[in-house]
Amino acid sequence: MTQLHISSSFDAGAIEVLSLAEPGDIQLSIRRDNASEFAQWFYFCLHGAAQVPVTLRFLNAGQCAYPKGWTDYRVVASHDRQNWFRIDTGFDAQVMTATLTPDTNCVYFAYFEPYSHERHLDLIGSAALSEHVQVRRLGATLDGRDMTLLRITDEHASTAMAVRRKVWLIARQHPGETMAEWFVEGFLERLLDADDPVAKVLLGKCVFYVVPNMNPDGAVRGNLRTNAAGANLNREWQTPSMDKSPEVFLVRQAMQEAGVDLNLDVHGDEGLPYNFVAGTGGNPGYSPRIEALEHAFKASWTATCPDFQVQHGYAPDAAGSANQSMATHWVGQNFDCLAYTIEMPFKDNADLPDAQCGWSGERSRKLGASVLLPILAVVDALR
Repeated sequence: MTQLHISSSFDAGAIEVLSLAEPGDIQLSIRRDNASEFAQWFYFCLHGAAQVPVTLRFLNAGQCAYPKGWTDYRVVASHDRQNWFRIDTGFDAQVMTATLTPDTNCVYFAYFEPYSHERHLDLIGSAALSEHVQVRRLGATLDGRDMTLLRITDEHASTAMAVRRKVWLIARQHPGETMAEWFVEGFLERLLDADDPVAKVLLGKCVFYVVPNMNPDGAVRGNLRTNAAGANLNREWQTPSMDKSPEVFLVRQAMQEAGVDLNLDVHGDEGLPYNFVAGTGGNPGYSPRIEALEHAFKASWTATCPDFQVQHGYAPDAAGSANQSMATHWVGQNFDCLAYTIEMPFKDNADLPDAQCGWSGERSRKLGASVLLPILAVVDALR
């Protein structure tokens, strides 16, 4: 066996090594976001343990941001960073322990299947090849990365509406929720498929505005929940600033310019092993019209996608009590529109479990593709 080594000095890498003396007792600490107390995301590479039983002990798991998220959770691993699988994992309310005998001398471990900044750039570049896509740079993040918006429509569609609906899709406000950008990838792939009839109709009826990654700085830094300044972007929508939360400031400004008829904000949930949505029922402006749109959207998605369900989710907000600093509530209130937060699991979908991979990037992609059908179900009634 060669000497053991752990590295995390790469895109989204994050871990603290406490002890690496024995492969059977590798002691680790999950690192906090760079400018906040949130700790849950990890991503690192272990070298030198081919064919050797390895035990990883995350000693501070019980003190992380969402310790309940470790119950029934399994770490993901990969030898090639392309194919990710789940490994045996346990949690005793304090320490999380994961075991594997690696096939090679280089194995990666992560909280969830990563979505790299290079893949993010490739996603934008691939979409830009379509005649239906305009790429707009809204401005820069605090670390100088581009905030990119995709405007997508078919200007010459035979199904064109007199006034096209403005449909927004934003993802990864919380950068460690990488399943959100996998979702966007699947959504874009289907929306730009020239042979997909649902996409053809929607491109004539809507203008889509897509922000694949709301928090590129946090993503590259390996943060779970915050940007470079330590701001939780999904608590910045009421009063964003260019100094603290330029990502929200720029996207909100673009929304105000273009208008919003439907907004979908894509996330991942640490605790619940289900796919679900959270709406705007606690908004002061919540109305029977919005309630009917919510029901129609959910009914279509449950009827057409077995990975989506409505039995499990967040408790509804009391009337008038919704937090207006959150994207879904702020957008829904200010544009009097249908707005949903979409949540996917870090664990698995308990309704359709996958023993090998759990919930994964690929299943997130397929869920993203499936959301075109509930959009189609409500598009004519959005206004």
